[in-house]
Parts: sequence; structure tokens; C-alpha cells
Amino acid sequence: MASYLVTGSSRGLGLALISRLASLPAADVGKIIATARQDNSPQLKEIVDASSGRVEIVKLDVTNKLSVQEAANLVEGKLHGKGLDYLVNNAGLMDRSPDGLAGMDNLDDIFHTNVTSVHNVTQAFLPLLRKGKKKIVINISTTLGSFAKAEIYRQSPTPAYKITKAALNMLTVQYAQQYEPDGFTFLAVTPGWLRTDLGSSRADLPVETGAEKVVDILQQTGPHQNGKFVNIHVPGWENPLGNNQYDGQEVGW
Repeated sequence: MASYLVTGSSRGLGLALISRLASLPAADVGKIIATARQDNSPQLKEIVDASSGRVEIVKLDVTNKLSVQEAANLVEGKLHGKGLDYLVNNAGLMDRSPDGLAGMDNLDDIFHTNVTSVHNVTQAFLPLLRKGKKKIVINISTTLGSFAKAEIYRQSPTPAYKITKAALNMLTVQYAQQYEPDGFTFLAVTPGWLRTDLGSSRADLPVETGAEKVVDILQQTGPHQNGKFVNIHVPGWENPLGNNQYDGQEVGW
């Protein structure tokens, strides 16, 4: 029974990931730690109440190093001496700047949440991951952070989001390179354009589909994908009209 921890679990993709994990057999998915800045999400509490103790909420503000360390200490106790198998760094922010770089006045805040906080969370949970059997860390990224696809997304008014997700991809590679000898797998995953508060109702896919496909990647990945940037696979979306494809392949950096 593998253990999982997901940041940003109170809504959107994070909430859907917790719901998906909780729906899988206990023989495959054991303890599920749902972390969020606020621990009062009604939807998350419903999942917890129906989980027979498999899902637990831990308060965690990824932007606050003291909160991160306190959460790591709490999770260590909840695992009862066992390690953490999977860490999903999902918490993140998106900007909207119709004026482009001229209107980008929040780069520091978004960089701190999307990059520095991922580093701080990963660093804090490394001791528990070392004790885990899987040692897998998934960083939720986006094709908007791809240099190779920059021209495709030229018109998207989210410069800070693009910049910080590109930096997150490099952070993923740095961790992958350093911790590969210790048996870790670090992977950047784009979950698709999802119908969430962040993605909007105009997005391509239901959030449940994105969560299902991310969990598929989680459970199928291993050292052979260390340091990769991969797309989800949604049948029928391999070559659609428009900017977005979900073909399960590596994404160009």
C-alpha cells in the first residue's frame, strides 16, 4: 500500500487528485495526505469522511517555510515510522496580464509559490521520501512553460505563469540529476487545460479527466522517466485542431 501526499488539495486539480486516489483499491493506495493552506474545504472533508481513515488533511501553506516544516513533522507521525512513496507538488498560482510584461507586477509572488515553495516542500519531505519504497516526486507543470511551444502560446496573457513554470521544469531536472543515484524519480507533468477556477469553464477537459490521467502517470512511472517532462494521454486528443494535444508523449523543453 503506497502513501501519497498532494499539495493544494482544497480545490481544482488537487481536490480531484485526492478524490481519484481515494477511489482506488486500498491494496494499491494506502495513506493519502491532503494538504492545503486552509483545512476547511467542505468537498475535501466529504472525501475524508468517506475514506475510512485513508485520507487525512494536514494544514500546509507552501509559501511559509515554518508551515512546511510543521506539516512534514505531522506527516511523519501519521505515517507511523513508514516512508512517503509519492509527493505531488500541485499548489500553484496563475497570473493574468492583458498588457503583457508591462502589466506584470506580481512575478515575485508567483515565482515564490510556483518555484521556491516547490523546492521548500520537496526539501522538507526528502527524509520521508528516502524511507519510502517508490521515491517519486511529480511537479505539476504546463505546456505554457515550454520554450519549444512558446510561439503557440504567444497570445496567452500569463507571462509570470509561463516564466515560473519554465523555472519549475529546470528545478525538476536539477532534482532529478542530483537524486538519481539515490533511487528517486522526479518528473514534470502537464495535466492539460482543465475546467477549474484556474483553467476556466472554457478549458478542454473536465478536471476529473486530468486527475485520472495524472494518477495513471504516477502509478506507471519510475526511474526510466526521471527528469522528463510528460503530457497526459487522453484518447481522441492526440491530434485535435487547436493548440493542445494530449498524446502521452514527452513535451519539448
